[in-house]
Amino acid sequence: MTVKSCEKVEKSQVALTIEVNAAEFEAAVEKAYQKMRRKISVPGFRPGKAPRKMIERMYGAEVFFEEAINIAFPEAYEAAAEQEKLQIVGYPTVEMVGEVTKDGFTFKATTPVYPEVTLGEYKGLKAEKPEVKVLAADVDERLKALADRNTRLVSVEREAKSGDTAVIDFEGFKDGVPFEGGKGENFSLELGSGSFVPGFEEQVIGMKAGEEKDLDITFPENYHEDLAGKAVVFKVKVHEVKEKEVPAMDDEFAKDVSEFDTLKDLKADLKKKITEERQKDADRVFEENLMNQVAENITADIPDVMVENQAHQYLDNFKAQISRQFPYEEYKKMTGMDDAKLLEEAKEPALRQVKMDLATAAIIKAENIEASDEEVEAEFAKMAEQFGMDVEMVKKYLSKEQVHDQILTQKAVAVVVDSATAEKPAKKTAKKAETAEGEEKKPAKKTTKKAETAEGEEKPKKAPAKKAAKKEEKEAE
Repeated sequence: MTVKSCEKVEKSQVALTIEVNAAEFEAAVEKAYQKMRRKISVPGFRPGKAPRKMIERMYGAEVFFEEAINIAFPEAYEAAAEQEKLQIVGYPTVEMVGEVTKDGFTFKATTPVYPEVTLGEYKGLKAEKPEVKVLAADVDERLKALADRNTRLVSVEREAKSGDTAVIDFEGFKDGVPFEGGKGENFSLELGSGSFVPGFEEQVIGMKAGEEKDLDITFPENYHEDLAGKAVVFKVKVHEVKEKEVPAMDDEFAKDVSEFDTLKDLKADLKKKITEERQKDADRVFEENLMNQVAENITADIPDVMVENQAHQYLDNFKAQISRQFPYEEYKKMTGMDDAKLLEEAKEPALRQVKMDLATAAIIKAENIEASDEEVEAEFAKMAEQFGMDVEMVKKYLSKEQVHDQILTQKAVAVVVDSATAEKPAKKTAKKAETAEGEEKKPAKKTTKKAETAEGEEKPKKAPAKKAAKKEEKEAE
């Protein structure tokens, strides 16, 4: 194999002109003969037993050329790419140059390669970083979630109302005949949940334990085709009515749901956890904002195939995600989408991801970033602890190369983040009304106050409002 020329062309492609000599081609022809001889019929010889020369006399010397080219090409192409130290990212387009003879052949392979990347600014950048603020209402919301998880259902001797759970037997009849799927026994139905056909739960409300009732129901037009729009009767018997018993928010509650002895300590812990979660989210947003800038600042002639491969990967991931819920083909029918449309939609985010990957790799190269074996093992141990798994089990899912690359990426991102400056979000003023009560109106109040204080009327009225605002901020702390 001889590389006669290696030229760079547009879109980060390289055109290789490669010559396969006589000896290499002869070896390929012999392999083609061994592969094809059983399929070639020669009078006087059993299948596969005819000599090569006999076959070539009958069918011409070129009978094995096409298969020989297919055999010789991959080896020659790979050797040429290795010789020229090309980082290939896709399949080549191939054309023959001149004729194919027993002395060999020449071909031209145009292949996409990893692009040359020029980094723009990646240090000393500025980006928005969300402010982390936790209000008393946020803590109360977490407390309510804890209370909901620890709510008990207790029997009551009264009529059922919305929010209660009724334990019922039911059976549905259409034209006096029971229909399939319309029967249940000792079924716990939360009234007001909307989990049953419209009109059912509303008619159970008001029933007591031991009471029986016929419910007239008309199924919706978009229901199962056998019952769509049909009028039916459900015979219902209530066995028990239960109401939610919400635990009181006190020290005993704190002891029951946590390791803390007081509600105050539980609230402090919840606030700490919420703050940590929001800080991580803020850090992630800051990092993404910075890396998006870095990606947009690079200069690179990106091959189309890199974007197409990333788009296909996005589509494969999307298919797997959808398939966990219901058949992908059904999703396409419901949405009117097909693979071509989904791939087209994926191209823009795919291009962003390719730019991000190129930028990260360029930083790793520019900063001479490395990851030692000790760091890789430490990262394995960290992941094992995080997921509650044995280290060897983690290694079954992730290779050392993957973890090594992950560490390099983390270090590259750290170079950008550590040198950057965080800025407050530009929309902060517009969002003031969404924080604590009364904050949005402060600038207006100051202006009014200055004009009205001279008359001595406004100052006493504002004092209580300020106290209320301060009180709320204290509670959030």
